[in-house]
Amino acid sequence: MKLTLARTGTAEPDPQDCLDLYRRLAGAVTVVTTCGPDGEPLGLTASAVTTVSLRPPMMLACLSGGSGTLAALRTRRAFAVHLLHGGQEALATTFAGPGGSAKFARLAFGWELGVPVLEGTLGRAVCRLVEERVYGDHSVVVGRVVAVSADEPPGSPLVWFERGFRALAEGEAP
Repeated sequence: MKLTLARTGTAEPDPQDCLDLYRRLAGAVTVVTTCGPDGEPLGLTASAVTTVSLRPPMMLACLSGGSGTLAALRTRRAFAVHLLHGGQEALATTFAGPGGSAKFARLAFGWELGVPVLEGTLGRAVCRLVEERVYGDHSVVVGRVVAVSADEPPGSPLVWFERGFRALAEGEAP
């Protein structure tokens, strides 16, 4: 094992070396949604989402600093996290690109606490924004879970690993 050290005169390793490591970090594929300033639904795909606490129930998501969804979330102060299941690669791809509220065309969704909630996902949580911290080119948003649902029976989650989607087989540990 050979570590790549920071280049002489810099405080950090080459960004490509970091990307090579980061792509090996498997992450659940989620869609984070909120409501825009004109009442339009907005959302993006995120794989850096996790739980923070059970008591009180809290989750966090890491969102790109230049995201329109993040800007709307700051104003709305609420967001929903949707866990995608294997077979929802097209949904993840749609929300990974540009498109604003057009991403919601032909999707079944409702509204909870002022944010759009997608139907047919593995599970979903609606959160009230508690805190935001900026780290580099991303923001970490922490939300208090105020509503939650999980589909029964549970399905297989969609995972992002090595620059591609993966679905875990039923009963397979991540």
